[in-house]
Amino acid sequence: MDILFRGGRVFTPAGVVTRAVLVRDGVIAAVGAESELARQPHETVDLNGGLLAPGFIDAHMHPVQAGLERAKCDLSEVFGLDAYLEKIADYATRNLDKEWIDGGGWDMSAFPGGLPHREQLDFLDRPVYLIQRDHHAAWVNTAALARAGITRDTPDPADGRIERDAAGEPTGVLHEGAMDLVGLLTPRPTPQDLQDALADAERHLFSLGITGWQDAIVGSYAGSDDQLPTYVEAARSGRLRARVVGALWWDRTRGAEQIEDLVARRAAAEELGRFAATSVKIMQDGITENFTAATLEPYCLCGGTGLSYVDPAKLREYVAELDRHGFQVHFHAIGERAVREALDSLEGTDPANRHHIAHLQIIEPSDVPRFAALGVTANLQPLWATHHAQMDELTLPYLGEPRSSWQYPFADLLAHGTRFCAGSDWPVSNADPLQGMHVAVNRTEPGSSVHAGYPTAQTPFLPGQRLDLATAMTAYTAGSAWINRSPAGVIEPGRPADLVVLDRDPFELPREDIWTTRVRMTFVDGEAVHEQP
Repeated sequence: MDILFRGGRVFTPAGVVTRAVLVRDGVIAAVGAESELARQPHETVDLNGGLLAPGFIDAHMHPVQAGLERAKCDLSEVFGLDAYLEKIADYATRNLDKEWIDGGGWDMSAFPGGLPHREQLDFLDRPVYLIQRDHHAAWVNTAALARAGITRDTPDPADGRIERDAAGEPTGVLHEGAMDLVGLLTPRPTPQDLQDALADAERHLFSLGITGWQDAIVGSYAGSDDQLPTYVEAARSGRLRARVVGALWWDRTRGAEQIEDLVARRAAAEELGRFAATSVKIMQDGITENFTAATLEPYCLCGGTGLSYVDPAKLREYVAELDRHGFQVHFHAIGERAVREALDSLEGTDPANRHHIAHLQIIEPSDVPRFAALGVTANLQPLWATHHAQMDELTLPYLGEPRSSWQYPFADLLAHGTRFCAGSDWPVSNADPLQGMHVAVNRTEPGSSVHAGYPTAQTPFLPGQRLDLATAMTAYTAGSAWINRSPAGVIEPGRPADLVVLDRDPFELPREDIWTTRVRMTFVDGEAVHEQP
């Protein structure tokens, strides 16, 4: 039976139009006047004045890791030391059989200087390993440090730092590569744990209208296990319904010799339909709040210019070779030096491979036009472009001016003709694309945010860099579909019927109310995979 979507407007390449959409055998058959399309037998989905949009596609997230964390000690829904300790104590009491207490989701802005301390967790006699919300640090207790043999004499790894007090003693915060010193000792999830995590994540993402994504780290990183076998098995068995691309992890302790391995890993996922491993993720730097983002000039207050995880001279060689092998390169770049190093390495590469740079927190103005000139896509995480507590209390004081004003320059990139895709970095931040669109348009915190009560949360952050809603929604649909080479992402005949029904039309709302929009139904290949209770 055909399905006719009627009674609302439709987000199409031509704009938001009052049309009906006919779906036949899982494919969009026609977009036109309801009076014409209603002449043949069909089931009806009444939009009730809402909006029909392509299923959202998240271009940068970590769903398997998110699913695992949701099943562990999950701190992402609370805020503040007291709330964290209450949640941790409750989890420990309910899981007396667990050798380790592990999980994550704590926010740096909940602690003075962004740093918790091991002694805050020493009320537990078991080792504790809790990953920071941004996944660039871990909070551990004294028992965990002892289990790992970390003392004042333990050297920092080349790609990380053990936080220490004035006397040189480890404080219980492990930055970047130092996370593995403890993380790799935590209990390993079973293959079934990983399958359950992926299934849980997919259900959650369907509830947010997300029908596809790019997993930004498929490999072993920060104590996590390789998820490639998980995706391959889920796709082969038919359990994976979303359309997914995996970005294979570039091991920064190795060089070009790993490309042969990456080619073999890509081949292991060929012809699976729902999953492909055609991208390679290179993390070029860290984050600003712990001074590991790579900057051109020293940080204020603390000095230093961060870390370039891959030698820029070698980076050009590696990226050129990956490009010759037909890989897409997916960069993490936060600081302006890392952005420049990524752009430099992409000079002369084939735009047909659809390379992209994610996060782009700071871009030195002269580098903004280079994205369009090189055919490099800007992978936006809009939720971060606000006056949240971490921004105001940690980031801005460390960056200073003019660098603070170079952050998340979405409008400047658009003005130069840059192609956009968009994502959330979930579980680093909320996976809801509509919340991200709200921030892209308003540059303020969504009204539902845990930090909405923060004094400056509703003061626009660099409001000149706002996007219009159509541009933001296109980034989350057609833009991310293009990056993933997905046939979905656009409502037009011949495309897969990966669709989302919204309970209202955000284009008819005041822009400050975009965040109130909710997902009523989500369809994949014309089949409902989520319906709001």
